[in-house]
Amino acid sequence: MFEERGVMSVVTPEPTSPAGAPAKTRKSGVIVPHKPKWYQRLIAWLIFLIERLVISTLRVHWDDRAGVAGGTLPGPVIYCLWHNRLALCMCVWRDYVRRHSPKNGLAALISASKDGALLACTLERFGVQPVRGSSSRRGPQALLELTSWLERGYNLAITPDGPRGPRYVVQPGVAALSMVTGAPVIPVSYRARRRFTLRSWDQFQIPVPFSLCEVVLGEPIYFPRTASDAERESLLKQLEGALRAITRRRLKRSFLSCVSHVSWFQ
Repeated sequence: MFEERGVMSVVTPEPTSPAGAPAKTRKSGVIVPHKPKWYQRLIAWLIFLIERLVISTLRVHWDDRAGVAGGTLPGPVIYCLWHNRLALCMCVWRDYVRRHSPKNGLAALISASKDGALLACTLERFGVQPVRGSSSRRGPQALLELTSWLERGYNLAITPDGPRGPRYVVQPGVAALSMVTGAPVIPVSYRARRRFTLRSWDQFQIPVPFSLCEVVLGEPIYFPRTASDAERESLLKQLEGALRAITRRRLKRSFLSCVSHVSWFQ
């Protein structure tokens, strides 16, 4: 729904450092995430309002191969999308996933860095529970927290190529999360007919207002707990291939020419 993006502790909240202070490491080895500053909270509200406004103008077609709308999923799942497709992650959650499974919340893995603090604030405005951590910082702690949220009925969201890339390369963290929790991984991506592309490492994409978009939720991929290293690597390649395929996918001609196939965001 995410650099590798996350949540807060479920049992005992960890003390946070004063606003603006760098992330600290306790004697126990526990890394405390950066706490958002006041201006980051303000920016988060502005991003929330702007995103809601832009989303309200988009026309979207849903390609649900995962069975989210049909209610065929066995329980909470792990949504997996590229870092440069985060711009529409909240509309996927709010306007589709939550609409069809209102009882399940969402916990997202977010970097423990200063930039992650801003994203965490923004996601909280959308009712998403952030879990702070990544492969390089608070990784094991974040994995435990994500597992706890899933046990409480929350879906999880992660960007497999974040927070630093390389772009469109799935890192092994998502496999570990799926194997520990037993939850299937659902690849998610979208294609916008008109979009802005930023000059960032991931070439972050932002749909232009009133653009036509197609959102694809791919078929679930399962990582068995008993999978060998070779099987895990094979499944990771399968996930990466699925994400690349739905990302490269062109908008259907029938979608571009027929308004009846397009639904407006509410």
